[in-house]
Amino acid sequence: MKTISSVVEDYIKSKPFLLSALSQGIINLTSLSRNIKPEIEEHLGKEVRNGAIVMALKRLSSELEFRTTHRIVKTLKNIGEITVRSSLNDYTFKVSDTLLHNMAALIKKIEGNKNAFYTSSRGVNETNIVVSSNIANYVHELFKNEVLIESLENLSSITVKLPKENVDIPGIYYFIFQRLSWEGVNIYEVISTTYEFTVLVNDDQVDKAFKVIKGLKSL
Repeated sequence: MKTISSVVEDYIKSKPFLLSALSQGIINLTSLSRNIKPEIEEHLGKEVRNGAIVMALKRLSSELEFRTTHRIVKTLKNIGEITVRSSLNDYTFKVSDTLLHNMAALIKKIEGNKNAFYTSSRGVNETNIVVSSNIANYVHELFKNEVLIESLENLSSITVKLPKENVDIPGIYYFIFQRLSWEGVNIYEVISTTYEFTVLVNDDQVDKAFKVIKGLKSL
């Protein structure tokens, strides 16, 4: 049987930004209840008092503050090393039969070059390659016959080492990316492994992005 509380919770959970704002107590519950009242009534098939919706929102916000935020914040306080790299180029190529061969040739070219940065990720139809600008000429040379979908220059990367418990707590990445989004930071690429992730941003936004991520440790 549907209750006001369950319908309100389902509605809030379907709105990620609203969910987060509610968990932080930065929303006027009376105004919110008036806005969502028509949809709540439609789901329940009957009229509902604003006061009942407000009470459901109060209970939900108290639970969310612990369930959604407390564990995430506790984990983010243990963020490890944060590494920033600048002067990066980002290339996206269409997957082909020769792409892996050319990637192997690129790795061989830069082997032993301590000033070179290289990382890649492969999707179903395209492969992304990120390199430091000082070896971009190798990419242009080795991949000249590949189909280039997109290329971006003047990027910086921020690599964050996450604590091991991050794999057991849902919402870690959402929490981080939400903070970056609120500060107007545009993320071009996200590259992740089990215990670390890297975001690529424009050079002129790297200071802001670094400040946001570093600030997570002191929430």
